[in-house]
Amino acid sequence: MAFIEPVTLKGRLAVLEPLTATHHDALVAAASDGELWKLWYTSVPAPAKTRDYIETALDMRDRHGAMPFVIRDNRNGDVVGSTRYFNVDAANRRLEIGHTWHARSAQRTGINTECKLMLLAHAFETLKCIAVEFRTHWMNQQSRAAIARLGAKQDGILRNHQIASDGSYRDTVVFSIIESEWPAVKRHLQFKLER
Repeated sequence: MAFIEPVTLKGRLAVLEPLTATHHDALVAAASDGELWKLWYTSVPAPAKTRDYIETALDMRDRHGAMPFVIRDNRNGDVVGSTRYFNVDAANRRLEIGHTWHARSAQRTGINTECKLMLLAHAFETLKCIAVEFRTHWMNQQSRAAIARLGAKQDGILRNHQIASDGSYRDTVVFSIIESEWPAVKRHLQFKLER
């Protein structure tokens, strides 16, 4: 049995469901809400690249035990983004949450907070992870602030960590939440959602 099995996570604001090839058009529409692919420091797919994005995510699932999700807004049933578990280290019960993006209309609605709560709860309470990691581009100030607001702590910066498609070097900021911190982080996220 795989460490991560396909699962649908349901919340009050959103549902996380396993990504499939049938989500192509919905992801194109979600990324088009704000033309998110124009943010040079993110990996949001442009419409013409969405099929490749999905194939890469599904390949990560099949070969490396990742689990990509689409994010569905409960208000209208629309797909408003994507996220995934990846860099899965089953032997050490660790994983990373990332490749996360939300349509502009879903930003600052509580959906991201609830999705992170569902993903973290599943990781710590069902999968029994000892640590969950988040990484983002040094230049992505919005993402860095959002990760810190979750209650994750910054572990460090990996300098010249990756080469982007345009040839630029990415400095990667690494954050994590460890098992002993999860109860306080969970209460914090629940409090944010209740407000």
